[in-house]
Amino acid sequence: MTDVVRMTGWRERRQAWPRWVGYATLGWAVAYGGFGLGCVLSGTPLFYRGDDPGPAELGWLLVGLGALAALGTLTRARALLWAACALSTVCAFGLLMDVIALMVNQTVDSGAGFAKNALGGIGAVLLAATARADDARPATGAHPQPTPASRDVHLAAYAGAAAFVPYAAMKVTWAVGGTFAGVSGEEMLAKAEENGASGLWLALASWGLDATALLAALGVFLLFGLIRPWGQVFPRWTLFLGGRRVPRWLPLTPALIGAATLAPYGVLGTGYCALATVGAVRVRPGDFPSSADALLVSWIGLGAFAVYGVALTVAARSYWLRTRRVGPDGAPRGVESGPPGYRCRTDRQGRPSDQRLRGPAG
Repeated sequence: MTDVVRMTGWRERRQAWPRWVGYATLGWAVAYGGFGLGCVLSGTPLFYRGDDPGPAELGWLLVGLGALAALGTLTRARALLWAACALSTVCAFGLLMDVIALMVNQTVDSGAGFAKNALGGIGAVLLAATARADDARPATGAHPQPTPASRDVHLAAYAGAAAFVPYAAMKVTWAVGGTFAGVSGEEMLAKAEENGASGLWLALASWGLDATALLAALGVFLLFGLIRPWGQVFPRWTLFLGGRRVPRWLPLTPALIGAATLAPYGVLGTGYCALATVGAVRVRPGDFPSSADALLVSWIGLGAFAVYGVALTVAARSYWLRTRRVGPDGAPRGVESGPPGYRCRTDRQGRPSDQRLRGPAG
């Protein structure tokens, strides 16, 4: 009985977020604007172009973003809130890369840049929640039956997984001591040691395993979990968890973070590679023998991030729609079934697809 009361109390507190999220967003706006102002006054750069720091005066952008977020929160103007959310997402551009750098090298290139990215990601979540708070409804419906995603979403996921094959092959080649783009595995390992790679990363490399290739494999696992029924109910091979419902936040949290980071990072990066390919800009050789070698590696890495990031966005949206609670009429909570003459598209098995309600059926 006590466990039931505790669970009910936790559910009620969790569903009360529309009442406090505005205050949290306002506090974040003040803190983020103050952080940007402090960086301007101290001359600390927050934005980088490659390894070159940008002017510290760009910190005024954070001050402006904080002011925009505060104004949108106080006035409850959705247009301002969504605009601030989009800008905050841009400010969190390199968050995932920083997390990977922490895991691999136990450090980041810039502490202030990491703080800017992390706070930007937090702000994007708070601003989106504040924009939707007025429409929030208690999740009182039944959980839907586990269903796979539509065929189109499956194809997008397959493309996202296939995009990592060249990337993983390149990384594994270096990990086993081979040579790619003019750099041998020994040279790559020496460079990793020079950059302060963690003992775990070096240990994996000594066994012929690359940490980033393993992370790519986990990313593909997440991608397929979003489109298959076992991403909604734990399968039998998870032992004591088998048959239990997967909490929505468990796959959606890393999926949304990955999508918001990898998709723009990869798409913009491939655009830069395209400009370099036609000679409009020049890619620095860096640790590679020539600019051509660096461009080849950039195409493989950034191309994988772009395709996977877009696929992750599509799969996350599909998962979000398929796991919403359903009302008594079988429609997702918060989505009206529509007046007579309206219909919801279904697949060949009669399951609701990822499409929204369409207009009157002819």
